[in-house]
Amino acid sequence: MTMRRYVALLRGINVGGRNKVAMADLREAFAIHGFAAVATYIQSGNVLFESAAPPRSLETAIEAMLAEELSIQIMVVVRSRDQMSSVVGHAPAGYGSQPDRYHSDAVFLKPPLTPAHLMTLVELRDGVDRAWPGSGMVYFQRLSARRSQSRLSRIMGTSEYANMTIRSWRTTLELLKRLEG
Repeated sequence: MTMRRYVALLRGINVGGRNKVAMADLREAFAIHGFAAVATYIQSGNVLFESAAPPRSLETAIEAMLAEELSIQIMVVVRSRDQMSSVVGHAPAGYGSQPDRYHSDAVFLKPPLTPAHLMTLVELRDGVDRAWPGSGMVYFQRLSARRSQSRLSRIMGTSEYANMTIRSWRTTLELLKRLEG
């Protein structure tokens, strides 16, 4: 079987004092369950690993493993190296290139949530917010000087919010770099 590189994006790890997990414990749990070359990036639940398992089974398997090993019930989005490369390669022109002017985020979605459906929920504030659908994700950008006026937080009050996890564009780029390295 061929081993492939993936990143697991864990939603809500070490945020606001909830779902506290030491990265060493997280790496150990992945390794115990047969994942190889396990590494974490920052404290917010980004786990890089290799697996020969079918890609479609990984999210469910990791969610079950986290519940069993660490007693946490969280949503997980898994993306392959190729999928992350596509996210970066298909970003809107200039996206993330002005980090002092715009806060740029990648909103990763778990089925059944689709980019098309999320775009119907996004209320953009003119002059503040911009959003573009991607493959399994949405690119979201807020004008830094007016980010407190952004309507991104309104998504958090929807039932669909349970099927998404957000990463800064800087983190997204770093994860791809680590997947490729």
